[in-house]
Amino acid sequence: MKLADAAAEFLACRRIAVTGVSRNPQGHGSNAVYERLLERGYEVVPINPNATELGGHPAYPDLASVPGGVDAVVIGTRPAHAMGTVKEAVALGISQVWLHRSMDAGSVDPAAVAYGREHGLTVIDGGCPLMFDPAADGGHKFMCRMLQLFGSVPRRVP
Repeated sequence: MKLADAAAEFLACRRIAVTGVSRNPQGHGSNAVYERLLERGYEVVPINPNATELGGHPAYPDLASVPGGVDAVVIGTRPAHAMGTVKEAVALGISQVWLHRSMDAGSVDPAAVAYGREHGLTVIDGGCPLMFDPAADGGHKFMCRMLQLFGSVPRRVP
């Protein structure tokens, strides 16, 4: 499916976990995603094993600890942590996973992407939810088009 369609499906989820949300938000993509989704009315759950609260909201060490679960997860940690989160999503029945990526490798781990897809998840392997409506802004939309040219953002999601 086209990336825009996969993004719309992901952003139709209303309760989204974001991994890698930091206690020191400057320069952390996860924090920007977390804050924007909150601003846009999503129920967003920060995941950080080293914090119990972030920005006045309860934080959880992992997806399994979130009361009531979540519908989707944005992975914003280093690629080495992506597989653990994807395996946890599979175990918990979370069918929508987005591995955040902009200019660098971001959170994308090809083995985690393959594992998730082999287990029936929709896995978006690059880009950022903020590049798509209703979470988007002009700067992120422009960045999406540029990064698609350089291959950091996929055009299609299998």
